[in-house]
Amino acid sequence: MSRLEEIVSMFESLEPEMKLELLLDYAEKLPPLPEKYHRQEALSTHRVPECMTPVALFVEVENGQVKIFAQVPPESPTVKGFISLLIDAFTGATPREVLEAPMDILNRSGLIQTIGMRRMNGLSAIYRRIKQEVARQLAEPTNGREADPGGG
Repeated sequence: MSRLEEIVSMFESLEPEMKLELLLDYAEKLPPLPEKYHRQEALSTHRVPECMTPVALFVEVENGQVKIFAQVPPESPTVKGFISLLIDAFTGATPREVLEAPMDILNRSGLIQTIGMRRMNGLSAIYRRIKQEVARQLAEPTNGREADPGGG
């Protein structure tokens, strides 16, 4: 079972108020944005426009592993929690694991019912952006060496 499946299963088993509490716990665990991404230009270039919250999302594929970083305003704890959840699920995963991850995690986890349909579009866009960015980076030559989508 992948880390993402473990997280989804954990959310599936909880009552709605506990799902929100767990999501807020994830929000507190969002790692700080690395210094190299603090430039205003980088933050605006990596913004997820479909999300009403100003989210800057950075995805790296290096040595067959995915790394995700994000900046989310503190006044958006549910968005921050969802991104932190995705970082927990996908950091260290292979590109293939990210690309093959199911798209229905918001529905399966019950988070749609907890946070509402209004936020679903933005959160879905964040999830799609991660997958698109991994696919884009795999398609590019990586400084003379080809990326291994399977991690091995």
